[in-house]
Amino acid sequence: MGLVLLLAGIALAERALYRAVRRQATRDEAGFADAIVVFGAAQYNGTPSPVFKARLDHAFELEERGLAPLIITTGGSGGDPHFTEGGVGRDYLIQRGVAAGKILAETKSETTYQNLQAVARLLGERRAKSIIAVSDGFHLYRIKLMGSSQGLTVYASPAPASPIEADPIKRKLHSLREAFISSLWYVGIRG
Repeated sequence: MGLVLLLAGIALAERALYRAVRRQATRDEAGFADAIVVFGAAQYNGTPSPVFKARLDHAFELEERGLAPLIITTGGSGGDPHFTEGGVGRDYLIQRGVAAGKILAETKSETTYQNLQAVARLLGERRAKSIIAVSDGFHLYRIKLMGSSQGLTVYASPAPASPIEADPIKRKLHSLREAFISSLWYVGIRG
């Protein structure tokens, strides 16, 4: 009986987290902030993947609206010996017309938590702490959760052209994964 209650409790908690992930995925909180932070995704030989491109294009639009004086692109090499997600993101935004001096590339991190630790360090050096987080909608709940643990004020802004969010099956699978990872965070498993 105790095991059944425990499993029922876990199922209810996961369902609640899934709903929270989906609610956050549809909210665009973009407003004035110290920086726009683009969370990395795959890149192919120096070219952003469609998912990463959607994020970068959205960050470009936010920068064009004058919502932040700085853009930070994030992401390490993911095993690529020549390119990093952060570097590819920076180069893409420069090609789109963003001034190079307005972009910082964080190129060492391999996880969302490491992204946010690095962003907090970079902003701390500038006595800044508010960000517009740009990623796929399903990712933003966890970004806000982890970002607050780093002392950041996080405003979420989902990439509207995300190929993952446009596909109902992928959207559900990624959202379930995010709910599970967030539950691990709540019980103290970090990473």
